[in-house]
Amino acid sequence: MNQLSPRHTKQWNKGSFPKAYDILGSHLQENGVRFSVWAPRADSVRVVGDFNDWDGSQHLMQKDESTGIWSVFIPGVKPRTLYKFEIKSPQREAPFLKSDPYARVMEVPPKTASLVYNLEDFHWGDDEWLRHRRERNWLQEPVSIYEIHAGSWQRKGSNEYLDYRELADELIPYVKPAGFTHIELMPIAEHPHDPSWGYQITGYFAPTSRFGEPKDFMHFINECHKNGIGVIMDWVPGHFPKDKHGLQMFDWSPLYEYGDPQKREQKDWNTLIFDYGKAGVRNFLLSNAHYWCEKFHIDGLRVDAVASMLYLDYSKGPGEWRPNKNGGKENLEAIEFLKDFNTLIHREFPGVLTFAEESTAWPGVTKPVHRSPGAGELTAEGELGFDFKWNMGWMNDTLSYITQSREEREQNPEKITFPMVYNQSENFVLPLSHDEVVHLKKPLLKKSPGNESEQFANLRLLLTYLFTHPGKKLLFMGGEFGETREWDENRALNWQLLEQHSHRGIKRLVDDLNRLYQTEKALYQTDRQQEGFKWVETGENLPSLFAFLRKAEESSNQLLVVLNFSRHEVKNFHLAIFDNLQADLIFNSDSKYYGGADGGGLFGKGNEQYVCLEPFSALTLKAKRQK
Repeated sequence: MNQLSPRHTKQWNKGSFPKAYDILGSHLQENGVRFSVWAPRADSVRVVGDFNDWDGSQHLMQKDESTGIWSVFIPGVKPRTLYKFEIKSPQREAPFLKSDPYARVMEVPPKTASLVYNLEDFHWGDDEWLRHRRERNWLQEPVSIYEIHAGSWQRKGSNEYLDYRELADELIPYVKPAGFTHIELMPIAEHPHDPSWGYQITGYFAPTSRFGEPKDFMHFINECHKNGIGVIMDWVPGHFPKDKHGLQMFDWSPLYEYGDPQKREQKDWNTLIFDYGKAGVRNFLLSNAHYWCEKFHIDGLRVDAVASMLYLDYSKGPGEWRPNKNGGKENLEAIEFLKDFNTLIHREFPGVLTFAEESTAWPGVTKPVHRSPGAGELTAEGELGFDFKWNMGWMNDTLSYITQSREEREQNPEKITFPMVYNQSENFVLPLSHDEVVHLKKPLLKKSPGNESEQFANLRLLLTYLFTHPGKKLLFMGGEFGETREWDENRALNWQLLEQHSHRGIKRLVDDLNRLYQTEKALYQTDRQQEGFKWVETGENLPSLFAFLRKAEESSNQLLVVLNFSRHEVKNFHLAIFDNLQADLIFNSDSKYYGGADGGGLFGKGNEQYVCLEPFSALTLKAKRQK
């Protein structure tokens, strides 16, 4: 029988078993392996694999009726043995094979077998990082995230992947001097379809074998930590693919997915939606989040497509969805799951961050979860408990503005000013992510109109705006040196561009912006505080010219950022707010060092301060002391 204690059985049936991975899956024991799988509606389950020549007449598993979990111990099975579960269902005459949902390793796609694997003998060397992580208040610290797709950041030889260890050797020496605090990996769990970029997962507990084995991935994270770099991974609890070897109709019933046809499918991606009201599904997802933090020391989980989880009518038309019991459009079970996910991670792993990619105005995404004692009724109210929310509104407005002509920019200053109207509502990350440089959206460099020189100037301006605006920072790979091609998961970035001065200039600019961001408390300490930001110019008195003040908790520590989004030089702009103060120009996006013309600057007339700005340029000034 299985190894669930009475306490674990109770947790399992309540959907509150956060370490289900300790029971489910394959586990090496003395002289063999114990296999366990959840398949409550199966007639029989057997383990087939290398050890029995894939013969389904052997190794029948036994069912625990109270949980629906089948288990068997098979002596003599060794590490790295291939296996699957052969399931017989009363709804289907022929038995069928499924990969292990809790497998620690899966074969390299397109193969789909699971592997027996021992995670426990990896020797970590990141105690100091983990201790320091627990003590940090990330809301008041700089967070600068470099988002990458592991399969296309760099390649070797004849377009071959770097493995996890090679990625550590190449990526860390690149990211560390650039000043990024975190690396974010697009989904790294096993997935069969490369063009899904990892967002259609079949092996939730298995780092993809494309780049090596789990201990190689552990090595990557360990090396990041030893170099002071956190690792965030994209996590996808919102949907899963329909591959036959995966979770869909696992015991020939809708086990992991909803049975209700109006709730079952995510049509945007032709995938299935998890049934968050089912105890075994909640155990699977909550324990998966716990697993990555516990076993792999992950520093953050960015939850993909949260809006698709929150709303029953997401991408559905009339008649394609049914209101909840209260008559609303909210998915009450998914809301409760997200609250439980955030509560679990913050309780078990202090310092680990959770991020929501949430594209609506849902209130309280980043407010802590509070539940009254004895509360058990599902409601659409209350906070979700994430640490940070991707500011999709800022991203959409900013990229819409940067693509506009001179005349359009002059007519739409609210594209720049409006995000500050709601800035205090959440803890935000400002994302210039992979989604914005693919599928004909153009790379960042090519989004703005004008000639090549103007496009480079606009990119320098855009990046300066990113790093000086309130909110944590996220930049997708290639943006830091002005990639000229749209991202394609099948090829590496165009690294030879760094041989050109203009592209090296963009790289230098991002490195220096990271340093500026991390050394100037005014740029990160009061992101969400009203007194930490003040508009000085809003693009109306002087078309397309914006200026804002950033303040640290110590009010005398303040910076002034001036942004010229027009194609005209700005002469003699009076910085009245800095009159009678000594000011230093600490950053100029038009510096020759960054590929600019070295125009613009600061000058004084008596006690008054003035600046000049080149077209499409930005200046950052710091008040030093009162005269």
